[in-house]
This record gives sequence, structure tokens and C-alpha cells, in this order.
Amino acid sequence: MRTFFILLICYFSTPIFAQKTIPEVLKKFNRNSVPYIHVDELKSKKNLLIFDTREKEEFEISHLKKAIFLGFNSFDPKKMKQIYKNQNDTIVVYCSIGVRSEKIGEQLLKLGYKHVYNLYGGIFEWKNEDQEVVDSNQKPTQNVHAFSNEWSKYLLKGNKIITK
Repeated sequence: MRTFFILLICYFSTPIFAQKTIPEVLKKFNRNSVPYIHVDELKSKKNLLIFDTREKEEFEISHLKKAIFLGFNSFDPKKMKQIYKNQNDTIVVYCSIGVRSEKIGEQLLKLGYKHVYNLYGGIFEWKNEDQEVVDSNQKPTQNVHAFSNEWSKYLLKGNKIITK
């Protein structure tokens, strides 16, 4: 009986401790080791390399129009250095909300890239701010891979797609 009450308390107290907004999630999981760039700033910038650090199936459902797939689990630092040799290029990384992309951004900084930024709130914030995303055929889409049921609550606009 005691175990039942402990489980009951844990079940009902979990939402109290859960993060309710993207800023709360980023504060909890990120170290701010990669400077952020916000949606409005990114919209006005030119001559950037924009890398999507999500997994391939997420990228294929939708991504920022000029994004290049980089991946998270498949990220290869050696390949990165071979293909993108100019370490002075301005690089923006993003994922769903900015947690995975910070980890890839840290690796890029360690590789010597000097101007690396993490899109604050990731593709979710981009879409929440009514910005266009495209599918694997470069056609505008309302679909956005929501990563998981738990993380999907941060995507406020568009069609949430979960494939896992």
C-alpha cells in the first residue's frame, strides 16, 4: 500500500516539476556554451551556413529552407572539416528546440569554427513565429517533426508529426 501512495504522489507531482516553456527547457538542459541567435535575427542575416542537427527522418519531414542536414547521431567531425574548411564562416545550428544543436555547436567550436550560433527554440520556435519550413522536396509544408509526445507540447503551430 505504501508503494502505491509513493507512486501516486510521483505521478501527480511530475507535472509540477515539468518545464512548461521553451525558455524553461533551455535553461534546464543547456549551458549557454554556444551563443544563441533568435528567429528575428536569423531572418535578417545573409551568407550563413545553416545546419539541421536532428535525425534524417526529422529533416525529411521539414527543415529551414536553406538548411543542410548535419545530423546528431551521425555527425562526423572529420567529414565536417573536409567539406566546410573555412572556419570563419558564420554557422547556425538548430534542432527541435535547441538542446541537441548546442551539443553539436560545442563540437564545432572545439573544431575551431569561430562563429557558431544556436537557433534559440530551434525549428519549433521558427514555426511558432510563423516562419516557413520545407519538406524533402523543398516545398513549403505545415508538417514539423515533433520529436516525441513529451516534446511536442512546445510546438504551438503547424502539424505535429511523430514517427518514433
